[in-house]
Amino acid sequence: MSLHDLFRQVMAIYEQEKREKLSKERRSFQLVTRAIPEALKTLPFLPPDRYVVKGSVGQGVWTDVPWVAVMDQEVTDSTQRGYYIVYLFSEDMRRLYLTLAQGVTETPRDEMERVKRGIRQLIPAEERVRTNDDIRLGESKRAKDYERSVAAYIAYSFDDLPSNEQLARDLETMIGYYRQYVERTEPMAPPEQALSYREAVEHIHSYISAKGFYYTKEEVTNLFLSLKTKPFVILSGISGTGKTKIVQWLAESVGATEDNGRFTLIPVRPDWHDGSDLLGYVDIKGDFKPGPLTNVIIEAGKHPDKPYFVVLDEMNLARVEHYFSDVLSVMESRRWEDGRITSSRLLPRETAGCDLFLPPNVYIIGTVNMDETTHPFSKKVLDRANTIEFNRVRLDHLDFLRDLPTVAPLSVGQELFAARYLHLKDVYARCPELVETVTKQLVEINRILAPLGAHIGYRVRDEICFYLAYNEEGKLMEFDKAFDYCLMQKILPRLSGSDVRLETALKQLFVLCAVFEPDGDYSGVLDVSYARYPKSAEKIWQMLRRLEDDGFTSFWLGA
Repeated sequence: MSLHDLFRQVMAIYEQEKREKLSKERRSFQLVTRAIPEALKTLPFLPPDRYVVKGSVGQGVWTDVPWVAVMDQEVTDSTQRGYYIVYLFSEDMRRLYLTLAQGVTETPRDEMERVKRGIRQLIPAEERVRTNDDIRLGESKRAKDYERSVAAYIAYSFDDLPSNEQLARDLETMIGYYRQYVERTEPMAPPEQALSYREAVEHIHSYISAKGFYYTKEEVTNLFLSLKTKPFVILSGISGTGKTKIVQWLAESVGATEDNGRFTLIPVRPDWHDGSDLLGYVDIKGDFKPGPLTNVIIEAGKHPDKPYFVVLDEMNLARVEHYFSDVLSVMESRRWEDGRITSSRLLPRETAGCDLFLPPNVYIIGTVNMDETTHPFSKKVLDRANTIEFNRVRLDHLDFLRDLPTVAPLSVGQELFAARYLHLKDVYARCPELVETVTKQLVEINRILAPLGAHIGYRVRDEICFYLAYNEEGKLMEFDKAFDYCLMQKILPRLSGSDVRLETALKQLFVLCAVFEPDGDYSGVLDVSYARYPKSAEKIWQMLRRLEDDGFTSFWLGA
């Protein structure tokens, strides 16, 4: 069928079908989501390697304004953000508009107005393509939001719908304006590098080493796997061990810098008491003043194919649970939707001017020092992060400074860091044996921790499985070495106290990690060369020594 006939069918039957329950079997659903997009894809000026065509009649319930969008993949692949061509049906189905519009969900109002002005300046005054605000879709909130997003349009009526040939010519005209605006505003980016996990770690480690900073390849591997497992990582340790620098150089190595806005350092202040300090607030005039993290989120939403890195420097100078709880909660709401990761709202439209979501391409790394000026972490925070400890200091290790190579950054896309697993079933479908092996180990660990009330839940189990699955895919570390990191980063940080039950649990964990029993003398140097999980065994040994010396111990206290 021709576009003309397909559009007329939708306009003729949509109002009647809308009275019934939304179903994929409805003719309107078939026309808008399948038939019309397929017809558009056959047009020679819409090459499939550049344009995505998608239609919608709503999710769960019928939308007031069904639409069919044509999106340039260089700009956006989601109707929630960016700008694109979209056919919009009016609520009464008497009018159809071919528009050049923008995503209303994730586009701030000032940004929307700026783009509208830019597009309208490109289009000469002519009767057919209009650049005014006279489009009328209906009275619903959805219709009004869509009207506000339109920069240019061609109006059709049900009674006088043009021929199929004219509809195609009109679309080609609008595509021409779309391309002009894209070419004027979208800078030519260097080609992205498709790297394997192993190649990525090699490159990042070489780049950091070339900057004169000493980190082992294993430490870089662990940081990479931690970020891929969950976009929230805590780097702990004494001051001056380069916690911030390793993130900055990692980001720079893959093309994310302060200059291009894809690396942001946010110093945390001791007087932060709620999320407004990080996300923003509404002033007495009713205007929303975005916080530093919100600005990053908005930019990242415009460029979903690029990773964005945020460092919350000295994040425990204030209580993390107070100012970061909204972000943590939304991070836990991530889910698959149409093959993409989405989340609950971080800020509502009533506050921020648009619904603000946490994009999957934002990676948040907190640096912490544990001293008398800082606050401890709750289990809520520790459960949601990999906690990487940087206490190793080798001042006399200077060999790496000789003949430093020159390593150029590579332009790397979001795909390298993007999560592939959000639920345990995602991992189990690919590697069930790994899940079963890990679960068996964690059941034994929970048996040890249960008397303390420190046993782990499903979230920790799942994220350990994610970490180990990514490691297995990339062939980056041996299983036991990778599991050792997981114990150090997801389980041991939860342990602190002074009673006999903790001492018993630590000794049992030590046996599990070292495969021999402690002799009760913790003052000497521990030989962990034969341990199954040497890093965790050494940390537990330090915690037992602290418990013996001071009557209290914690993961966060030094040796």
